[in-house]
Amino acid sequence: MNDYLSLIASIIVLIGSLFILISAIGILKMPDLFLRMSATTKAATLGVGLVLIGTSVYFFEIGVAARSFIIILFLFLTAPIAAHMIGRAAYKEGVKLWDKTIVDEIKDKYKQTKTE
Repeated sequence: MNDYLSLIASIIVLIGSLFILISAIGILKMPDLFLRMSATTKAATLGVGLVLIGTSVYFFEIGVAARSFIIILFLFLTAPIAAHMIGRAAYKEGVKLWDKTIVDEIKDKYKQTKTE
């Protein structure tokens, strides 16, 4: 039975690592700050969560599972809020949107200053 748990844990950690890799590629390939932040927040949070779940499955102890759950809960609560606040601050400071951005829902809320 321990071999099955090791295999399941390995698969979950591998999937989490792939999400983290996708997040890293998103940082390099996305054209502006806001898209980079979106890729990082979503994919990296999910990736770290899966790695922690895989760790919990591998060790199969209540203490490890509890710590992993608390860390996952903390990440899922704080990462979106932090990304939202950073995005709003960047927009307010005048960080340029991507040239092909179609919808700017908060343009009337802030006067965008141009940074050079």
